[in-house]
Amino acid sequence: MSAKRILYVEDNEANRKIVRQLLKNTSYTLIEAYDGEMGVAVALERHPDLILMDIQLPKMSGLDATRRLRSEPATANTPIIAITSFALSGDDQTAKDAGATAYIAKPYSPRDLLALIRKILPEA
Repeated sequence: MSAKRILYVEDNEANRKIVRQLLKNTSYTLIEAYDGEMGVAVALERHPDLILMDIQLPKMSGLDATRRLRSEPATANTPIIAITSFALSGDDQTAKDAGATAYIAKPYSPRDLLALIRKILPEA
């Protein structure tokens, strides 16, 4: 059985590096995209098993990218974890309304993020 693929859509290299390190010793394969448009294109091409979607992205917001992925048959049921640094009241509902499966606010504990990933997408 092949490794489960996680797509991380995040424009900040430091944040991508944290998740790269976090997943290094797991069985997951990490795919990265740097903006919302690229995230949608990569998701439709590579069919990841889970998507980590930053909300504040260039070119297309994470919410718009999530809505777009939900409208595509290939990604309509792919779990999406929305990640935002703007943890304002109601943001979790806004993310869920856009189609996010779950929501985590920055700054988050990498251990908490990994626990959430494993809860939604158990390792092979």
